[in-house]
Amino acid sequence: MARVKGGFVRARRRKRILKLAKGYFGSKHRLFKTAKEQVMKSLLYAYRDRRQVKRDFRRLWIVRINAAARQNGLSYNKFMYGLKLAGIEVNRKILADLAVNDINAFNSLAGVAKQKINA
Repeated sequence: MARVKGGFVRARRRKRILKLAKGYFGSKHRLFKTAKEQVMKSLLYAYRDRRQVKRDFRRLWIVRINAAARQNGLSYNKFMYGLKLAGIEVNRKILADLAVNDINAFNSLAGVAKQKINA
């Protein structure tokens, strides 16, 4: 059986990995084996953190909504429950933005939520 050296394919594979490892510290961008390990780990982190970012932002929005709702005498869950009773469907991202940038609009929503809870 003929001996296969794999020159072009091997070089292309190594070049692709080392290109992905560009900018890594130390041997992680120079040596193929360590670069490959780090690239695999980095791709794993990227995949995981694309989902993690969504969770982190949702947590941040909830904290901001809760802080603004408490200034109006409501807890977060009572505020959201009041909005649901009122039939107001505004997502948490928009509510958090209102809480930070347009407090008057948020206060009016909180007033509506309070009325629906007390009614």
